[in-house]
Formats: sequence, C-alpha cells, structure tokens
Amino acid sequence: MIRPKILVSIVLIFFILFSGYSQTKKDKYPLTYILTDIQQLYGFDFSYVNKELENIFIKKPDQNLSFEEILLYLKKNTPFEYTKLSNKTVTVQFIPQNICGIIYNTEQQVIADASILSSKNSVISNSKGKFSLLVDFPNEKITISFLGYAPVTISAFNFINQPCKKITLTPKFEYLNEIVINDYLIKGIDKQLDGSIQIDYNDFGILPGLVEPDLLQTIQALPGVLSVNETVSDINVRGGTNDQNLILWDGIKMYQSSHFFGLISAFNPFLTKNVQVFKNGSSARYGDGVSSVIAMNTSDKINKELDASIGLNLISADTYIDTPIGKKSSVQFAIRHSINDILETPTYDQYFDKAFQNSEVISNGNSGQRFSFYDISLRWLYQLSDKDLIKINGLVMRNNLVFQENSFDNQMDISRESSAKQNNLVSGLLYQRNWSDTFKTELLLYGTNYQLETINSDIQNNQRLLQENDVLENGLKLNTELKVSTNLNLKNGYQFNETGITYLQDLNNPTFRNLTKEVIRTHSIFSEIAYRSKDGSLYGNLGARLNYLEKFDKYILEPRINFYKRFSNHFTLEILGEIKSQSTSQIIDLQNDFLGIENRRWVLSNDNNIPVLKSNQISVGLSYNHDNWLISTDIYRKEVSGIITRSQGFQNQFEFSDDHGAYEVLGIDFLINKRFKNFSTWLSYSYADNTYSFNNLIPSNFANNIDIRHNINFAAAYNRNNLKISAGINWHSGKPNTLPDFANNDMQDTITYEAPNSSRLNNYIRVDLSATYRFKINNYVSGLTGVSLWNVLDQENTFNQYYSLNDANQIEEIQEFGLGVTPNAFFRLSF
Repeated sequence: MIRPKILVSIVLIFFILFSGYSQTKKDKYPLTYILTDIQQLYGFDFSYVNKELENIFIKKPDQNLSFEEILLYLKKNTPFEYTKLSNKTVTVQFIPQNICGIIYNTEQQVIADASILSSKNSVISNSKGKFSLLVDFPNEKITISFLGYAPVTISAFNFINQPCKKITLTPKFEYLNEIVINDYLIKGIDKQLDGSIQIDYNDFGILPGLVEPDLLQTIQALPGVLSVNETVSDINVRGGTNDQNLILWDGIKMYQSSHFFGLISAFNPFLTKNVQVFKNGSSARYGDGVSSVIAMNTSDKINKELDASIGLNLISADTYIDTPIGKKSSVQFAIRHSINDILETPTYDQYFDKAFQNSEVISNGNSGQRFSFYDISLRWLYQLSDKDLIKINGLVMRNNLVFQENSFDNQMDISRESSAKQNNLVSGLLYQRNWSDTFKTELLLYGTNYQLETINSDIQNNQRLLQENDVLENGLKLNTELKVSTNLNLKNGYQFNETGITYLQDLNNPTFRNLTKEVIRTHSIFSEIAYRSKDGSLYGNLGARLNYLEKFDKYILEPRINFYKRFSNHFTLEILGEIKSQSTSQIIDLQNDFLGIENRRWVLSNDNNIPVLKSNQISVGLSYNHDNWLISTDIYRKEVSGIITRSQGFQNQFEFSDDHGAYEVLGIDFLINKRFKNFSTWLSYSYADNTYSFNNLIPSNFANNIDIRHNINFAAAYNRNNLKISAGINWHSGKPNTLPDFANNDMQDTITYEAPNSSRLNNYIRVDLSATYRFKINNYVSGLTGVSLWNVLDQENTFNQYYSLNDANQIEEIQEFGLGVTPNAFFRLSF
C-alpha cells in the first residue's frame, strides 16, 4: 500500500510548498506589481530598468494617499529616485552609491585585507576590517572572501540606507582540496590536489546519453572506470569488482547503490552537492574499498530561502523541498517513485528487458510482472552556534518485484506468486565544531541496514525457496583537523564499526533450512600530515591507517602516499600509492540464486576460506595543462589478494570450484581534452592487462573475467546560454569468454571447456546523444527540459555469454545483451 502514500505525500509537499510561498509574500509585493497598480489608479507611467527592480518587495501603500505622498512613500522604502516629468511620466532610477561594511571572524576579530567584489568594482578591507564599495544597481551581488574562510555573497540591497553592515566569515577547512585542473572533462568535473576527481552538481555540464546527471553513470566517463555489463551496481574501477568499491553517502557505507536492479543510481543527483572519486592514493580516513572510494556528500549549508523542484522523466517522478526553519535551521525532504504503475514507457520496457533477461522473472509461463521502486531522503541542519553544526539525515530505498509462476497440471491452471524485494535504510547524526580558526572536529554516528529477499515458487516440484541476505552495520567516526601552519595540515581520527551479515535459505520440500550469521567488529585509527607550498606548486601527503579486527585478533597497517609537483608552469608530476584491506565482499553460490536478478550476496571474511581482501597500488602520472589543452597520462600497477572463485562469477569449468588467489592489473589511463569558450571535446583511452593467479586451479594464471584490454571514449559537449548538447562514442574490446571444447565433449552431465577465458566476445560499441534547455517562466519559477538517446545506432552488444545443458543433454548457448536504442526525456520545474 506504499504507492498511494507516496502520491499523497507528493501532493502534500507541494500544497505546503505553495502555501508556504504565498504566506511569505502575502504582506509584501513585487515593486513592479505595485507600480502597475499606481499607474492604473493615478494615470502616471513609470519608466524603469526591469533588472534593477527584480526581487524588491515592499508593502502596498495606502490607496487614500495623494500621488505626491505615494512618491514619498516609495522613495523612503526603496533605493530609487522618482522624478516626475511633464508628460505624466515618472522615471525610476537607482543612483550609484557607496555601501559600507565591517568584516569579522567567528572570534569577533576584524579581518583586514579581505576581498570585496561586485560586478564592476573591487576593494579590500582596511586594518579595521572596514570597506566602502560603489554599487551600480540594488540587486548587485557582493562577494566577500578571505583565505581560509568560506566566501559570502550578499545582495547590495541589504547594505543600502543603513549603517555599516557587520559581516561574519566562518573558517573554511578545505584548502587542501584546491582544484588543480578545472573542467577535467566538462564543467563541474575537476581534479583536486589530493589526486581525486570531484564532481560538483551545483554547476554541472552534460554527458552523452544522460538526460539527468546520474551519479554512478557520471563517474563511468572517467578514464579507468567502466561497467562491463552496463549497470551502476557493477562498476569496475581499474579492473576491480563492484564490491571492492567503498561507496559512501555522507560518510555512511552503502551496501545498495541502484534501482531497477542495477540500471539506475539510487542517489538523487539534485540532493547531492558533490561526488569525490579516488582511484588510488585515498586519504587514510577511508577504510575498506580495495579498488576505489566513491564519496557522495550533501550540502552542509543552511538554506536561507525556499528551494524546491518537481521533475518527471520516462522512468520516475520526483520532488524535493529545502526550506529554512528560522535563521539557524533548514529541512530538506525528497522523494522519487517509478511511474510504470501509471504508464509503461518505451524506456521502461528497455530497462525491464535488460534487467530481467535470462532470469526467473520472464521464464516461459510466468505472467503478471509488477515492478516498482522509490527512495525517500530527509535531512535536517541546525547551526547551534557560529562554531557548531548538527546534521541529521536519513535515506530509504526500495525495489519491489512480484510475478506469477503458472502451470497447467491435472486439467487445472495453477498459479503461485514469486517476489523479490531489495531494501536499504540509512541514518546518520553528524556534529561539526570549529574550535578555532585552526582546529576542527567532526563526529559521525550512523547505522545502515540492507535487505535482499526473494521467494521462488516452483509449481511442478511443489517447492517454495526463500532466500534472504541481511546486512546490519553501526558505526562511529571521529575526525580531527589541525592547521599546524599555513603550509602544514594534520588529520587524525578513530573509527569503529560493527557489521553483521545474515544469509538464509529456507526450502519447504524437502524441508531444509540454512541460517548463517556472522559479526565482525573493527577498530581503526589513522593519522596523516599534508604539506602544501605557498604557491601550490608542491604538495605532499603522508598517512597511515591501523585496523584491528577483533574476531581474528589481527592488526593491519595501511600506509598511504600522495605527491604532487608542478614544474615549468604547465607540467605536473603525480605519484600516488596505497595499501588497503576489506573484510566484506560479495559471492555467488549459484547463478540462479535470488531469481537470477541479484545473485551476489554479501558475506564477511572468516580468515579461512574467505580471506580478508588486501590491495596495494602505485601510480605515476604526468599532465600538461595550458591554453585550454589538457593531456594526462597515468601508469599504474594494482594487486588485490584474498579473492575467492565464488566472488568472480565463473560460468565455466570453475563455476563450482572453491579456491582463493589474487589478480594483478598493469595499466595506463590517457586523456586529452581541448576546451573552447562554449565547447569541450575529449578522448580517453585505457589499457589494462588484468590477470588471475589462483592457488589450486589448473591453469592457475589466466585472464580476469573483466579483463577489458582496451577502452576508448570520445565525446564533445556544447554549452551556450541555456542550451547544453553532448554526443559521444564508447568502445571497448570484448570481455573474456570460455568456449566449450566441442571436439572433446562426451555430452554427459558436464561440459568440457577450452582453456579458461581463452576467447573473447565481440567488441562493444555505443553512440549516445543528449540535450537540455533551461528557461525562465517568471521571477519565481524556472524550467529545465531535455532528451537523450542511449545506443543511437541500436547496436546489439553482448556483455556475457555462457553455456548449459538442455533437457536433451545438448549444449545450449546463452547470451546477455546491453540496452538497445533507449530514449529518455524529462521536464523539471524549480521554485
């Protein structure tokens, strides 16, 4: 019964939204509206510049006043001069004037030499923190900034006709996140000084094939990142599997990342401030994730004005509202729900066929498939004081699938229900305190619960199989940051997390029940020191993390290194290295487990047949950045040990083998990007040699299941005024494959195969297009619309191929395909 509740919630949100909006404006009206009223009452025309009067609200004057008294009222309550001309015209003119302010820090000390910028003029504050600046129109934005503090932007209207305004700047502890390469691919994707790639969705460009900025699709545009099977639930970073990625949402580890069982990111991009991606050299504050770190963060800024939007695309509808509660607090609420209950679009049909191909869902005789998904997020910010911030947030994700398995037996039609449910519930409490201009602490308490449950009905054998995978994790993170000097920054911290994972198999005929539950507690401390030269040409970060696993009484030391050097103004050298470990991973018992939809289940290491994953990686990068050209090359070596055969998805002679080993990747990531005023184009190429090494398999060394040797992306993006257009081509070499040895197959109960992964599927190619246009409806409402085409040429791409024996004991080839030509479109209103 969740669907009606969801729809009612959406209606209520917007009723509250518009009601709240009307209430905030009921006492004041736009100045342009009032001038129109006066014109009709007194017969005078007003001449003015529309831009100057935007966003200026005043109370209506008394209609019993004379026209001269009306002009006096307007002059007193607005920053304009009103001049009567002989032809019954009144000119409304803003006279440029000086505004005054005094700048303080949170310790109430004045800040000298701060920068104050308007659209045309700039000054700096004097030794007493005071400044005077000439403004040309009342809506002019004044930006005040100083090194080490968060900048503040204020409208000039707030300074006019009042004494020197007091402005308080708060310390900003992000100087180490300085951008070294702007617009790494497109606007909003930047490379940071610490080697990470940051994606800022507040000012984002457009990527091919994406009608909206899907978070986990976006990062696949980066060199060295792709998804072999076209999903966001299986992202491969430099040859690693998806469970080796540490995915964080506001510091909380996520065990579910997608809707539609892998095709859509479960994280709303309109609520996410930025995403930070580490392919190597991650900060020592991050544990887990032997392959990469994908850290998503929502805003810590308290919204001073109502911000809301509603959107619709061919898969889902969503809405959010972010509204202030007083001066120190704001609340954000968002909801997204699939629309196929109302309308099944061509996009939905393509997604459905892709997600459930070769699974129980669309087997012969099954019918009545009903699928839906939704996510709900809530965030509350409270500025306890100038130094203290509290952030409470929660996230709920749901995927629900129900279908009927049908059979005709003894002249009767029999139907039984099968279902799949995937749920994730996350909550967190964050407390930040700036003790001084140089010291900051951050405490996070969180909990996350992931559940996957399927019921598989087998009518012919009178069986019902229940499978459940449940992950419950609670954690605490304490981080401290100290500015030792202008050039040195010291970070320390402690982390504790308790992770419990349950797996249940329950079969009714014959009666069988298998329940396993394991818990692991991990204590971690970390420390790192970073140095940055004054001119930013040299940066170094050296750190280490020490993990203690209670269950095994084991300590694991994880050193990290990051070195950056700019020379000859345009060249940079980067050296990154890390050693990491991970105690959670995903395995596959049988390919048709969990209805064949989400056949991977989470497990904990037991330090025996499921070892703790360990990785070490080193990379050296060289970049040239000048005159809007960027040429970048990274050479890396990566080794991950402790992997087991059941985590690799073998569908050949090793499908039922039980062994553990390692994989090693030697690779190169190359990028060339040229940026023009309104146009950007880039070409990326990745080469990777990804090889397994198992202890007891024969042979023990062979190509990794996701050994994609060559990967090329070529794209272009155009952005002018409110129009954005992007097109691109994705090509990569075929995935390794194992063919049956037809010459030596005896056609018994098993298939004899050739050497593992000795063949390859056909090369993959896809052409994508997308375009968006932003427009303004009135002073309070703007619109955004767009269209996209995924796989424009409708190329049939095979991403998986395996073999099985049919009822006639013959070898049958089974293929899995990527999306065909898939259109999408959206429309969004923002308030």
